[in-house]
Amino acid sequence: MRTGAAADHRGFFHETAFYASDDEFLSVVVPFLADGVAASEPTLAVFDEPRERLVRDAMGRDSGVTFVRGDDQYRRPALAIKRYRELMTSYVAAGAAQIRVTGDVPHPGTGVPWEWWARYEAAVNHAYDDFPMWGLCPYDTRTAPDDVLDHVRRTHAHIATPRGHHANLAYGDPSAAVAGVASWRDPLEDTAPAIELGDPTTAQARGALAAVQATAALAEDDLSGLMLATTETVTNALLYGGPPVRLRLWASPGRIVVTVTDGGTGPADPFVGLMPGRAPGGWGMWLAHQVCAYVSLQREPGAFTVRLLGGALPH
Repeated sequence: MRTGAAADHRGFFHETAFYASDDEFLSVVVPFLADGVAASEPTLAVFDEPRERLVRDAMGRDSGVTFVRGDDQYRRPALAIKRYRELMTSYVAAGAAQIRVTGDVPHPGTGVPWEWWARYEAAVNHAYDDFPMWGLCPYDTRTAPDDVLDHVRRTHAHIATPRGHHANLAYGDPSAAVAGVASWRDPLEDTAPAIELGDPTTAQARGALAAVQATAALAEDDLSGLMLATTETVTNALLYGGPPVRLRLWASPGRIVVTVTDGGTGPADPFVGLMPGRAPGGWGMWLAHQVCAYVSLQREPGAFTVRLLGGALPH
């Protein structure tokens, strides 16, 4: 049996909270966690080290909360969804009627681009809806930009405050919320590409990556992941996109940027890549989201671009 504000809810109960001080943060998060522990529900806190320390200090030793380091869980959106779904499956199999999770979703105020995390916050309304999961996503109004806070209001059906839990009147169609989010673009793209190819074969794409690796010197795992993602993306563009297909590559020490542009409109599903097989070519997009440091989807009149980053995000 489910408890608290989600007692009469089926599926994913997606809630946000806004705070401007450590005390405000704890006033929402601690009761959420304490009530979950008291109800013998699996109860997880997924924060970066400073906020984890705040919660640990407030709740004391042996609190019953499972702590997961946020910078590991939230490395990539598709990976976060995969891990959460596996975790929820194991809890439900063990008999859990509700699982509580609260954590920090990355955004520009924490040093990362917002685009694919914006897609994550919208997509999880569907991705977690087959589990009795109550997710609380608190946002620090001191660091989160206004456009992020606006998107959060439109993708969370509920809002928690120190006074209780409320329906969010700003919540709407999560797919529509994604449409207005700007695509991320690497600063390297302001320079001429190191290599540009028209209608490339997958072998030519891999050869181009091997050539710019001399400049980037990526770690072996990063390079092999980018090779796989580029091969899949070029294949998708040739099979499902419109001509012409254009491949561009930029490189600097520690990172490679790849863009694949075709003349089509791109997948209709705004959440493609975050879960496997959601559209034609969806498995390839999902693999790219698993292995690349960043994936950006850019839609323009007469063109669809997939941007892949291998290595480290620029500072």
